[in-house]
Amino acid sequence: MTYTIKSDEKVKINLAPKTLFEEIIQNLTMILSTIKNTTPLERDFGLSARFIDKPTPAAEALLTAEVLDAVEKYEPRAQIVDIFFERDEIAGKITPRLEVEIYDD
Repeated sequence: MTYTIKSDEKVKINLAPKTLFEEIIQNLTMILSTIKNTTPLERDFGLSARFIDKPTPAAEALLTAEVLDAVEKYEPRAQIVDIFFERDEIAGKITPRLEVEIYDD
């Protein structure tokens, strides 16, 4: 079964998630919403900001690579099926949405 995660969704942090699904979705949302070098003791966590101020196609390509690497490293229980972007041309903003499958071993 696949799930869709949007990077700008506000998620209340739960330090004791009751289900595996809730834990993984929370982890993926945190990966997408965190910029590298902003997390104490884990400076590599999150996405770099090198896609900011790039043309949209270049930003989407850089962001796709960043998301794939970060999810593979920090949440291997989720497999990305697809990444697509919502564009706000007026604000100059792109928002990644992930379609993922969740595996529990």
